[in-house]
Amino acid sequence: MSEAASFSIEDASEGAAPVLRLSGPLTIARLGDMPNALEAEAGPFSAIDISDAKHIDTIGAWLISSLSAKWGCPINGADEDAERLLEAVKPDADAGPAPALHAEKVTPVVRVLDQIGASTVVAWQTLGGLVGFLGAVMVASWSLIRNPSRFRWNAVVQRFEVVGVSALGIIGLMSFLIGIVIAQQGAVQLRAFGMEILTVNLVGRLTLRELGVLMTAIMVAGRSGSAFAAQLGMMKLTEEIDAMRTIGVSPMEALVMPRIMAAVVMMPLLGFYASVLAIIGGGFMCAISLEIPPVTFVQRLREVVPLHDLWIGLIKAPVFGLIIGMSGCFQGLLVESNAEEVGIRTTAAVVQAIFMVIVLDAFFAVFFTWVGWV
Repeated sequence: MSEAASFSIEDASEGAAPVLRLSGPLTIARLGDMPNALEAEAGPFSAIDISDAKHIDTIGAWLISSLSAKWGCPINGADEDAERLLEAVKPDADAGPAPALHAEKVTPVVRVLDQIGASTVVAWQTLGGLVGFLGAVMVASWSLIRNPSRFRWNAVVQRFEVVGVSALGIIGLMSFLIGIVIAQQGAVQLRAFGMEILTVNLVGRLTLRELGVLMTAIMVAGRSGSAFAAQLGMMKLTEEIDAMRTIGVSPMEALVMPRIMAAVVMMPLLGFYASVLAIIGGGFMCAISLEIPPVTFVQRLREVVPLHDLWIGLIKAPVFGLIIGMSGCFQGLLVESNAEEVGIRTTAAVVQAIFMVIVLDAFFAVFFTWVGWV
């Protein structure tokens, strides 16, 4: 069986404090319960003797250094390797007292409350950062309005393709299938009351007013918002953004504004496109399951769907685009240290954008009901 680390306390002569002698391999694999036993010792000691220690790793050196700092006693018997390790783990004078060797056990309730508190602090800090970032976007927008020659039209057009044109396929397919699902589920529920014809009302109003724009915003957040965060995060890591500032190019004007502009302009177009495809999907399902001809379906839509339902979706869309573009760029510019943080910030951008879009959609629903657009 391998030798374990141990300690002994030897009385010093002439009434001095005793000496703590550590022996055996002082490594993480051999320390066992010795740190807890040492924590229970009252001390103080006149010195810590490690001349009998056979091997010391970083954990062992940290333990010795912590004991020395706790009791204010010197360390004797250290060879050259031990001295180097002790110097490496020596606590900074400005860092405060050394942590306890054995922390108290944290109950699950305390741990959950601690996580809730930390998440709340992060949420408020992120909200404050987003408000500040919105101010920076407004300043950059005013600067570009005053100096239109500095606006990068090529970059904006390229983002139009990335955010809009490249997303037509997946958004169209998703919207078409959502329209089918709405019509099928609505028909099943309304058949019990003999009101299958109201399925047309359900498909038309729900897609134009809510789901068309909302589902498009979620897709754009997951697809383009994450791309914004990843692109700017990698540029931050490779110091391209710092290089742009060095040569006098504003990252807000060159990188952030084209992406936000593309998201704001393309969201109404994508939302209208998604609503049309969802209505087509709903009409397809009505023709199959309810035997409602397409001509009758379109005529019924014109009768029951008010024009303000279309305006509601078109008003919400650019606001959702602004939120998605800001969240992606904001999180991307927060990347600091390594490639792992790029993934963390990308995930945060998507979650943040989707959460804020849903919250704003709820506020819009209450507002438009209050003004009478029901």
